[in-house]
Amino acid sequence: MSNNFNKTIRLPQAIALYIGAVLGSGILIIPGLAAEMAGPASMLAWGAMMILVLPLALCMAFLSQKYPSAGGVSHFVTKAFGNRAGAIIGWFFLMSVPIGAPIAALTGASYLSSAFGIGINATIIIAAFMLIIAITINLIGMNIAGGVQVAVVISIIVILVISIFGAIPSIKAYNFTPFMPKGFVSAFKASTILFWCFIGWEAVSHLSEEFVNPEKDVIKATIISAIIVGLLYFMTALITVGTNSYGAGSKAALVSIIERILGPSGAVIVGIVSLLICTATVIAYVGAASRLAFSLSQSGEAPKFFGLISRKYNTPVGGLIFLALCFFVVLTLYFLKIVSLTTLIQLPNATFILTYLAGCAAGVVLLKDNKIEFIVSLISLISTIIIFIFAGWAITYPLTISVSVIAVKLVKKKRSLKVIVEKN
Repeated sequence: MSNNFNKTIRLPQAIALYIGAVLGSGILIIPGLAAEMAGPASMLAWGAMMILVLPLALCMAFLSQKYPSAGGVSHFVTKAFGNRAGAIIGWFFLMSVPIGAPIAALTGASYLSSAFGIGINATIIIAAFMLIIAITINLIGMNIAGGVQVAVVISIIVILVISIFGAIPSIKAYNFTPFMPKGFVSAFKASTILFWCFIGWEAVSHLSEEFVNPEKDVIKATIISAIIVGLLYFMTALITVGTNSYGAGSKAALVSIIERILGPSGAVIVGIVSLLICTATVIAYVGAASRLAFSLSQSGEAPKFFGLISRKYNTPVGGLIFLALCFFVVLTLYFLKIVSLTTLIQLPNATFILTYLAGCAAGVVLLKDNKIEFIVSLISLISTIIIFIFAGWAITYPLTISVSVIAVKLVKKKRSLKVIVEKN
């Protein structure tokens, strides 16, 4: 069995995977939250992020193009800083997805449940079904996953564009005054939460090995998807402020906007679009994490079981089984009310930022021979460091992962030395 996965991802699938990974459920919530924090001045933060998103995305794209690997950011970090750093970063991402994917699934399921007036048990069942679909699609292969992702992303974009154009007539100039009700600093504070809307480029780096034409399609797909995602977020933020669809009464601004345009049926549309958005995100991240599990196993940084490959589909079945077990545990803990969604959301925050930070740092080292690529990586690194300052207590999760990885390595080393001594 070859260790190389089938090369099935072409430009349309690549664009869809990028958009699906990056767009996420943030478009439902973040525009309203940012407007609450800074009022109309939040538009400055969105404008800045639209500019910043391109170097952030291109840094990952340059690395994926030059060093395509199922290891993704972990592979880049290994090449730049050595095996230990690469293993830790790999485990950061691998242990974020088992929490992040159920969060995305529960978010989409909760909107759908709310639209149809069904309870928490039904929400958990819908979330579980979304996760099963993502695992199944990734088991069959990225050719199918990419095709499904294209259909899902097109549906999302159509619904969002209809909502945006439907809301434009309701935009009023007086909703933009006063422009800075909470001062200039509030716009900067709002920009810190906007970063979450643009995380996801690192996920697709794990699939770069499966691009049919990585030399041509990685950069092209990144630029196209960055423009689409940036415009969708900016326009959603514009209509959120322009129609005054934010405030203490409604944090999910897009929900209010769609319901205002379509009336009572708007809730159903919101439920469907939420489900589609979150499903697209889960598909992309499950694909990325399962490939990473395989890569870590191949390099001896994860159990051999993670390296199991499906004989029928040539896909990383070991990683998918690991994720399925983790998803079951997380949903069970949530069902038993042992952990809340609020707690779950905060856990992977710092690991995602550190994964990105390490990837950008690897870009600074590995891409130093190309002036443009180096500058892009440096800008991405500096901006990610600034965001990391606001990580808070969530830093304890990656610290725990780091200690665990180092401890396991030390135990293995000790055992190896013991075997050598006994043989001598």
